[in-house]
Amino acid sequence: MKEKLSGARFRWLNEKLYTTKGDEAYGLFQEKPELFDEYHEGFRHQVESWPVNPVDVIIDQLRGLPAGTVVADLGCGDAKIGHVLTEQKVLSFDLIAKNDKVIACDISKLPLPANFVDVVVFSLSLMGTNYLDFLKEAHRVLKLGGELKIAEVVSRFSDLDSFIDLLENLGFEFIGKEDDNKMFVMMYFNKRNFKPTADDAEDDDMLEGLSKTQKRSLQKGAGVRGMSASKLQKQSQQLLKPCLYKKR
Repeated sequence: MKEKLSGARFRWLNEKLYTTKGDEAYGLFQEKPELFDEYHEGFRHQVESWPVNPVDVIIDQLRGLPAGTVVADLGCGDAKIGHVLTEQKVLSFDLIAKNDKVIACDISKLPLPANFVDVVVFSLSLMGTNYLDFLKEAHRVLKLGGELKIAEVVSRFSDLDSFIDLLENLGFEFIGKEDDNKMFVMMYFNKRNFKPTADDAEDDDMLEGLSKTQKRSLQKGAGVRGMSASKLQKQSQQLLKPCLYKKR
């Protein structure tokens, strides 16, 4: 009976995180920090059944980076990356400071200056309805040429190529992906120079009828402006679905 109640509680919390904005989730957990522990206990139980944990993949990738490399782990949970990596400077952020490694905040408003971080990590943490704001904030704090690593559940994506296009409209350059794991996909981007604008009517005319590859080439090479903020937000909701668990 206790296990059933715990599972129901986890599903409720999980749905809450995926269907509310980041600042609302932050307020909820600040008011009731015990809910954070309940959620992550259920989350760990889910991931333990996976053949590979994406956090471990990311840790292996980061180990080889030079000492002092600044890494921002956004939605870090218990800050495993920060605890394991001692040579690099890992800054860990989440809704609750689970331990002394974690800085509690809404990750759409990081307490970091612009162009400060070498690597940003999202490991299964693009959870709020405003996850686009998390990605914009990642772009702000990354140094030019800095790397963005994203690990996300495969079933969340309605169109992975269009999601990559979305990231490129935010000012990231797509480097590559690893999609051989049945549970999650890894994606890698670099920050590039980017000046967003809301006036995109002219660019829409220029891009109409072009393939995704042609659009991508134009946006990179010819300086074509990306989609307006409202269009990006609307598209973001269509491309990345909530990860909701069914009642067993």
